[in-house]
Amino acid sequence: MKIDNYLKNYGRSSLEASKILCNVNENVKNKTLNDISNQLLDKIPEILSKNKIDINNAKQLDLDFHVIDRLTLNKKRIKEMSDSILNLIELPDPVGELIEQKKLENGLKIEKIRVPLGVIGVIYESRPNVTTDISALCIKSGNSVILRGGKEAINTNIEICNIIRDCLFNNEIPVNSVQLIDNPDRSLMKQFLSMNEYIDLMIPRGGSNLVNFVANNAKMPSITGGVGVCHTYVDKDANIDKAIKIVTNAKVQRHTVCNALDTVILHEDIAKSFLPNFLTKMSDHKVDVRLDKKGIKFLSEDDINSKLKLATSEDYGKEFLDLIISIKIVDSLDKAIDHINKYGSGHSEAIISENKSTSETFMNVVDASAVFCNTSTRYNDGGEFGFGGEVAISTNKFHARGPMGIKELTIYKWKVWGNGQIRE
Repeated sequence: MKIDNYLKNYGRSSLEASKILCNVNENVKNKTLNDISNQLLDKIPEILSKNKIDINNAKQLDLDFHVIDRLTLNKKRIKEMSDSILNLIELPDPVGELIEQKKLENGLKIEKIRVPLGVIGVIYESRPNVTTDISALCIKSGNSVILRGGKEAINTNIEICNIIRDCLFNNEIPVNSVQLIDNPDRSLMKQFLSMNEYIDLMIPRGGSNLVNFVANNAKMPSITGGVGVCHTYVDKDANIDKAIKIVTNAKVQRHTVCNALDTVILHEDIAKSFLPNFLTKMSDHKVDVRLDKKGIKFLSEDDINSKLKLATSEDYGKEFLDLIISIKIVDSLDKAIDHINKYGSGHSEAIISENKSTSETFMNVVDASAVFCNTSTRYNDGGEFGFGGEVAISTNKFHARGPMGIKELTIYKWKVWGNGQIRE
């Protein structure tokens, strides 16, 4: 079959499925999700067997560590995938929600109702948990989805997608509500991005190259997100013990993801007290530190270790996705914000301070999808926000921003109820 027809078959069947899925009862959708959650646990051996093949292939291709880490599943991660779906079941169905209503003087009754977007396209790299997260979110929000995962996870994704489709079939929901493009050929990408007659929204999940490629080539609306150059500003009024604990978590809890910390911006008034203990903490976690010249002056010879290097301009504005962190010394809140404005990606930014006024200014002025005070950037996550997962973290400034859950996969329509009124 020609590539053109191959992809259009996905589009046509997904569009047809969406017309039925949008009207499926909430109880049926929730039962389907519960079945998927249970089947993921029942089929852990099968999933891990396929995942092992993908991991071995990735190692033979000498792919980066962060790619292999995102690709890797184990019993704990599959249990988390299953639990995420159970959390989603507990959320109210957004479809049909009455957003607002009013009655006009002429008797017309106007309602603003939440409805599904229709067909979602998703292009993602490495992470097979995205397959379950997005599929479950789309089912709950009444959208069909076409998934295009990376070749490095193809065997795992096929296994997981088959589980999902079996559960759809058993609950009499069209199986093509969830489809996976099983041909990893990159030549399909541009055509996939041109299928605006079928796909209502395209979501890229991956690095800056993928996000930029989608932004430049998609004929349908697309989400910008996933590229996280994340900063934490440690203010002069910060509690040092609290700051070290938070910044360490933001860097090392899982360093291969988009909301992991990349740069600490440190006020010079607190640098001498903060830096020695923080550098020791980073060394304990095998984190390479890139510190600017100004910061070096606050250290004694005993504070210098093999993990510490002098920062260059390339160490700022970079999403490391690795055990590397850069530090910038500033003399004011304004300078900290200026640095974020210059180097940030609009993803996750944080301040650590006991000064409420300073914190409020930072939270109000900094332009990002999520801003945090006295806590870790790692919380910029749909599951942590109580959304039951996410399809992406959007840095867009329209439709949706931050973690995109089920409500962000809907739009609204107006229903106008009359009784013979005509416009004069």
